[in-house]
Amino acid sequence: MKVFALFAFPILSLMLVALSHLGQAQDLALSPAPPPTSDGTAIDQGVAYVLMMVALAITYMIH
Repeated sequence: MKVFALFAFPILSLMLVALSHLGQAQDLALSPAPPPTSDGTAIDQGVAYVLMMVALAITYMIH
């Protein structure tokens, strides 16, 4: 029984601290969304480069 009491107090205290921090947490839904880091042109350019490399590899294999 003493071993249970030895481990029960720290575990219960950690749970109480975690619950108290949850009560102080901010609601993320109310905060404004961050601005986009790119408008998609970098992704489009990356896809274009990959397609060009595939076309180059195919034409190299054909010749």
